[in-house]
Amino acid sequence: MTKDARELLEAVREELRPGESKNRLVPMIERGEAARSVFGTIAAEETHIVRSDWRSLHQLATRADELLAREFFGGLAQGEGVALTKLPALAAAGGMDEGDLKAYEPMAGCQAYPAYFAWLALGGEAADVIVGVVANFGAWGDYCARIAAAAREKYGLDDEAVAFFDFFATPVPGQEEQAIAAIQAGMDAGRSTERLAFRYGRLFQAYELMFWNTIADCQDQED
Repeated sequence: MTKDARELLEAVREELRPGESKNRLVPMIERGEAARSVFGTIAAEETHIVRSDWRSLHQLATRADELLAREFFGGLAQGEGVALTKLPALAAAGGMDEGDLKAYEPMAGCQAYPAYFAWLALGGEAADVIVGVVANFGAWGDYCARIAAAAREKYGLDDEAVAFFDFFATPVPGQEEQAIAAIQAGMDAGRSTERLAFRYGRLFQAYELMFWNTIADCQDQED
């Protein structure tokens, strides 16, 4: 049984690391093989995801017993609010305007992640949810950094269009320490289950990969 929050988080990350290379869309964009419209698809799907995750984070903050967990989720919710403002420019770079975004019908494979997050927001223990979310932060940030670079180099997108990816590619100072403190508080209070922390991390990763690979499959069908 792991008793230290940092040790638990690193153990979950180690278990997830082999799966991080299963993202098929990011390499496709890096090679310039995806259609430019892929950025519109990502923006449209993320518009639904970010709005859903914003609500889930507020729900988690409301339910959390520990102050540190409430503050952590509240901070993430603020970030989702900022991220939402950066999506219209990304959508425009992919050929979608406001009307297109409103008319867009999201794909089930892309929306599995926020659906699971919303389910956890109703009943997941805060410390375990934080482990699952944060364990996947590194991969998500790496994907965003790689897409941002490729979007500029292969597709000629400007800073405004790429701002959504830049935002998530840049680590928030002190965020991980805040997460570890919140996890530790939950563990110390006996409100954390290691088995569930690993499960949440594994499923979050699987649903995120489903997001990327669902869009990759659409690109393959367009070829």
